[in-house]
Amino acid sequence: MTSMPEGLAALMKRAEPISRGIPPVERWNPPFCGDLDIHIDAEARWSYLGSPIGREKLVQLFSTVLRKDEDGSHYLVTPVEKIRIRVDDAPFLAVEMHVEGSGEAQQLTFRTNVGDVVDAGKGHPLSFHLDPENNGLKPYVLVRGRLLAKLSRPLLYDLAELFEERQTDTVQQEGVWSDGTFFALPEEVLAGV
Repeated sequence: MTSMPEGLAALMKRAEPISRGIPPVERWNPPFCGDLDIHIDAEARWSYLGSPIGREKLVQLFSTVLRKDEDGSHYLVTPVEKIRIRVDDAPFLAVEMHVEGSGEAQQLTFRTNVGDVVDAGKGHPLSFHLDPENNGLKPYVLVRGRLLAKLSRPLLYDLAELFEERQTDTVQQEGVWSDGTFFALPEEVLAGV
């Protein structure tokens, strides 16, 4: 049986009084301490040793120390340890979208399943990919660092209603505006949808 690393155990004790402050995990460079059997599935559900983590506050706490490194792996990071966990897709799920304005003045704001709120734009770009299993559209928004939130299926449909066409000097594009930035669907996505 895998034991809980000391730094993470201390974090769990503080799970109840959590605030939404995000620690500076991108600046921490602790030693790698191995793998921990924490898994985030494709629907952003967290489990430990195969059992769902039912305490929402604990999931929110772990999400504040989550980091994705250049190697593509996800880690829980404290000042003294770095532990790899498994993530099937994006670690977060965008569950709510607020739309203000329209066209180039449109602003899309997303809330994730762990309470992050981000305004899509240059700092938090939208990206679109094809689901290899069904050729369906999978939209994401960058939350922080390299961490993405996949848009829930209802939000995908809401977002699709906002798609519009735009003509550039060389190409006709389809996509969506947010914070003065046009996020175009890649050609391979348009061909597969």
